[in-house]
Amino acid sequence: METETNTTAALLIWDTHAHLDDRRFKSDLAEVLRRAQEAGIRKMLNVGHSEATSRRSIEMAERYEFMYASVGAHPHDAKDCTTATWDKLAQWANHAKVVAWGEIGLDYYRDLSPRDVQKKAFIEQIELANAAGLPIIIHNRDAHGDLVSVVKEHPPVHGGVFHSYSGSWDMAKGLLNQGFFLSFSGPLTYPDARRAVEVAAHVPGDRFLVETDCPYLPPQPHRGQRNEPAYVHYVVERLAQIRNIPYEEVARLSSANAEKLFQRARSFRE
Repeated sequence: METETNTTAALLIWDTHAHLDDRRFKSDLAEVLRRAQEAGIRKMLNVGHSEATSRRSIEMAERYEFMYASVGAHPHDAKDCTTATWDKLAQWANHAKVVAWGEIGLDYYRDLSPRDVQKKAFIEQIELANAAGLPIIIHNRDAHGDLVSVVKEHPPVHGGVFHSYSGSWDMAKGLLNQGFFLSFSGPLTYPDARRAVEVAAHVPGDRFLVETDCPYLPPQPHRGQRNEPAYVHYVVERLAQIRNIPYEEVARLSSANAEKLFQRARSFRE
């Protein structure tokens, strides 16, 4: 597929997981956003993962009409969270442009917070999201079994998405039965993405999202570089190839699914 021919279809594409407040965008954010607009990316969700990044995400969402925000505490930072942290995040969750709680979850790869502390913070935030009327954005790295157990025992009332999904198709089937969405990012384009390709081929059309997770996880043509929202079209292209459907259909479905999940933001509806 030729990227240059996809601009019209890309008008419907949302990058549902970005970290544009990251310091790596400090010097050229305006250019990054311009390239995204030129590529046809019309909606972006900037994801909070700490008190500071949640605040910055809201500030960016206030500054840019096409941007929305989430609030939350990443498992890396679970050890530093206090009652004051939860109170502040709960307060910000009422902001008109906050449409999700996250990213939250478990990370057993880096183990920067003790695992029992991670679980406690994850459960606490699911309950806070339920009270706030928000879906959750889930981070999962090498914690499949415990994470599945937590969401079964403490289900999110307003749904959620497993961002940059990395589990098996068998695991995905259980999560889909529970009502979760699955999101795909740059690793889907990697040569060794067999497990992700299997999931992408079988996930129902009304249950997937696309994202960059920028500045992380760049797609294959930009591996080793900083990722940015304009590159989400590579994920859409790969999904179209895997599912053997038009690029425009993937763009339409992923956008409709994002609207469905983040329905609290009325301005998401065109």
